[in-house]
Amino acid sequence: MSTAVTDNTNRLSITKTGGKMVADYWDNIFTARERGQKVVWYNGSSVNPFFQAAGLAWCHGEAFSARLAAQHLERPAQLAAEEAGYIGELCSYSRTHLGCAVLTRESGHASGTGVVGLPAQQELASRLPAPDFFVNAYAGCSTGQQWDDISFRVFGKEVPIFNVSLPYLAAGKPGAGYLVGEEWEQASRYVADQLLELVSFIESMTGQPFDWDALRQNMAYIKRASELRREAMALCAQAPTPATFFDWIASIAHINFLPASQELVDYFAAVKAEIELRIAEGVPAVRNERYRVYFDGFMNWNKLGFLARKFADHDVAVIAGRYTHQAFWQEPHLIDPENPLLGMAQHYLLCPTNHGTKTIKQLVLRDCEQYGVDGIVFHSTRTCRAFTNPQRLVAKAAQRELGIPSIFFEGDVADASFYKDEILESRLVAMLEGIDVRRSRAGNTSV
Repeated sequence: MSTAVTDNTNRLSITKTGGKMVADYWDNIFTARERGQKVVWYNGSSVNPFFQAAGLAWCHGEAFSARLAAQHLERPAQLAAEEAGYIGELCSYSRTHLGCAVLTRESGHASGTGVVGLPAQQELASRLPAPDFFVNAYAGCSTGQQWDDISFRVFGKEVPIFNVSLPYLAAGKPGAGYLVGEEWEQASRYVADQLLELVSFIESMTGQPFDWDALRQNMAYIKRASELRREAMALCAQAPTPATFFDWIASIAHINFLPASQELVDYFAAVKAEIELRIAEGVPAVRNERYRVYFDGFMNWNKLGFLARKFADHDVAVIAGRYTHQAFWQEPHLIDPENPLLGMAQHYLLCPTNHGTKTIKQLVLRDCEQYGVDGIVFHSTRTCRAFTNPQRLVAKAAQRELGIPSIFFEGDVADASFYKDEILESRLVAMLEGIDVRRSRAGNTSV
């Protein structure tokens, strides 16, 4: 049972334009066969600029699972996965996408149009074209590294697959840390060398020489889009904040897997411009902001709008999060469009699940200080141990070093059955009451 909430959110209006961009992208995927395009399924890192340069259509597995969940269309695919033997504790991103693979195979379209079918057509969970090949480039998650291998088996081991190995950045040696140290330099070169092999693999799949100039142009667009995105995020340290974590969630698709283009750059320029205008006019993202919190965890896509409204109903502005602020081309200064491979390799290593706890604590606490947060909400994603493993240690560090309290609630990325609203409601109210007590003692009753 979910607690009734009012809507005190004030979402960025540009997200409507952004939504159309995402819808157009998926329509383009669904019709790829009609245009004679080859299709690649991939998971993990944003290797799509390579696919774009090669003239391919690309489907990101997590992204499609998230889209189904956000539209509440995930259950048919998940049921197909369960019937195929994939247990409910398996990462629900992978379970949903594997269900799509099973449905594709069973529909008889694996070598035809590739349209995912269901007995009841009105309940279509997916319209993905079957893959011509797979690419896996997953950091910090053992499930992700096996996901495409299992998909490879679903399709009878007949669809070629390429794996990019991404070393875990433990940062346990002296001098090792975020973007520094011998471990970082060695891992960066190791991955960059594999990207050259990936290009050769793509050439063998397409039968065409790779277009390096197109890749350079793609990365120039991505670098500029990322710069604008990071600049806009920094503006949200303003109180009251002009945009929230949920606005940045709405823009993940764009920076993660949409085509690199001037349209992408223009979109993030418009995001930044709207945020600047809100600051100038005093327009908040939450109508009565009294508390500022940090969200640590993947998004619960089934509850996206509901959670945005729930927090705002309690006068809470969710300012930032590890998922949005520590991923997706988040260090644009590393990108050299003229020689893009090293900077791309380094970003593939910077997945927020690919760091040791020391680095994760450093980055989360840095964000908490930058955005002036009052508390942390940890989404203990039931089927993603990679993200949840360090959370208790991070919570203790935030309390010990910054005096910031935290709460935990359980949910999931794409399986709605794991979310229990009563738990989040009671724990959130308790944390906010504690913040009020501390403010009262300090003589401060507002943000």
